[in-house]
Order: sequence, then structure tokens, then C-alpha cells
Amino acid sequence: MSSFSREVRLIAVPDGLPRPEHFAVVQEPMPVPDEGQVLVRNRFFHVFPALRTLIGGGLKGTPFPPLRPEDTLFGAAIGEVVSAPPSSGLHPGDLVKHWLGWREYAAVPAEQCAPVDGTLPDPAAHLSQAPLAYAALTRDAPVRPGDTVFVSGGAGSVGSVAGQTARLLGAGRVIGSTGSSGKAERMVSELGYDATVIRGAGPIDEQLAKAAPDGIDVFLDNVGGEQLQAAIATARPGARFVIVGTLAKQLSPDLSGTTSPVEIDTFQLIAKHIEMRGFGGLDGTRAERLDGWLRSGDLTFPHARIPGIDQAPRALDELISGRHLGAVVVGL
Repeated sequence: MSSFSREVRLIAVPDGLPRPEHFAVVQEPMPVPDEGQVLVRNRFFHVFPALRTLIGGGLKGTPFPPLRPEDTLFGAAIGEVVSAPPSSGLHPGDLVKHWLGWREYAAVPAEQCAPVDGTLPDPAAHLSQAPLAYAALTRDAPVRPGDTVFVSGGAGSVGSVAGQTARLLGAGRVIGSTGSSGKAERMVSELGYDATVIRGAGPIDEQLAKAAPDGIDVFLDNVGGEQLQAAIATARPGARFVIVGTLAKQLSPDLSGTTSPVEIDTFQLIAKHIEMRGFGGLDGTRAERLDGWLRSGDLTFPHARIPGIDQAPRALDELISGRHLGAVVVGL
């Protein structure tokens, strides 16, 4: 085992969107776990867009701290236990999920390591946002048989599994938005979508009205902005909305990534009895049928796997630019 570990640090706060030059891959001595900590060799970590918000100063009331220059980035990771305290129940070679990604080795408090079983064909699939999509579409904006569901950002890490999940929950029609015709074609052929609306191909409200002539019953919003406005205009009476993300403003080069202003017609919320709520978070448990779908292949984990920690800053840049379909994962 090496006596060093590499990690990715923020070296400068950008004026606008973060680019690879705002980060550095540095070599540090191997972390020495304190009492009660597990030494983990990371194998995969998830690259997620909310890092832009944390670099921009963070958001009060959310569980993640802001990132300052010289801070090491973090995020969900799957790693292999190197050593663990006897009381932890973990053993060398076990796979665990934790939140100290963006480094090759991590010393993680034992209570923050969640054991990962071997029932999924690809361990990286434990980084899927399927639990988030499932919670959003069963608890926050429940899908009912025959519903028409609209997912904004339908080709992203959440949207790429949300469309599939809505279909498995009994939706009658599933519509997703994206930024390119190439992704739109793959969303229909691979991800369970019946139709798409494409940003830049015409007014979103007109495209959505054409794709859902009878209106929408459920909206899972990853984007905000004009797509939220269009969903309100197209909603059927009693529609359920869950706000998961705000990528339109979060990844805007002209904003800090910490605010997402949008003007909506609240009269429409009243007249249509629209239920709108923010995503309620994860409780740490996984639905048994969700794992069953992943094991059977009914639910896939679309993702781009970028090899090597040296490429991690590039991976974030490509995520922000929308280059990939699905999640972005760095493999170590």
C-alpha cells in the first residue's frame, strides 16, 4: 500500500463557473485513522452539480458546508475498507459508502460508513440517484397509475433514473427535457421517456403543451426557471410538483449558484390546486423493490465513468457543460 494519497482541492474561488484551473490534485501523507475511524481506499466517487453552490458560498439550512480555497472537495464515494476498529463490524475488503470522495484514501468515522452488499452487478451503481428519484416520486409527488409525468433535466444524474422510475411506478406517459437532440433520442430509446422537450428548440411551454396535450399530473423539477413556469401552465388540476434541483440558475455563469429566482403565476397554483414542495431528503434506507429493479436490469444506472483522480477536475467541467448523459463517476 502506498504511503501517500492524492486528493482534489479548491485552490481559487472562480468569478463565474468553476473550471479545471480552479482545482489542484495534491499528494498528502496517507491518512492515519483516529480511534473509531475506518481507513478506506476509494474506488468510485460521484461528481455532483451542487459543488458549484458550495464553491459559491453554500446555502444556509442545507447539510453541506461551503468550500473555501485549500479545502478538499467531497461527495458520495464507494470504497474498500483497509482497516477498521473491531467494534465497527467492518473488515478489510468490505465495501462501504461514505461522503469523503475526491481523494484516494479517507479516514472516515465508522458510523458514517454504510456497508455495501454485493447484490448489484456493478458496485458503482450504489452511487445512483435512484433512491432520490424513488423518494421524490413515491413520497413528495406520488405517481399514480396512468399519470403523465414531466421530468426537467431528464438526462442528468437524477433525471436519467427518474424517467425509468416513473414508468416502473405505473405512469402512463413520461416526458423529459434536455439540452440536445442527441440526448433526447437516447432518453426515448434507453430511459423510458415517451417524448422530450429540448431547450433552445422553441418555447418550452409550447413544446410541453404539444408533448402533453391533456396536461401533466406530476412534475419532478431539476432545473427551475422557464421549465417550472411551463409545468405550471401545463398542469392538470391537483397536479403534484416536487422541486429537486435548480440547475438553470445553479449553473448560470452570471449568478453565484446559491440563489434561483424565478417568477411564477401563483394564481395558477391556486386555480389548479397544485401541490408544490421541496424534496424531503433521504432517510438512509433503500426501498427493497428499488434494489430489485436494479438487480433485474429493469432500472439501469446511466453514467459516464472517468478514469483516474487526475481527471476529476475535468469530470466536473464536463458535468457542468452537460457533455454526458446520466451521472458522472470518477473511477480510481
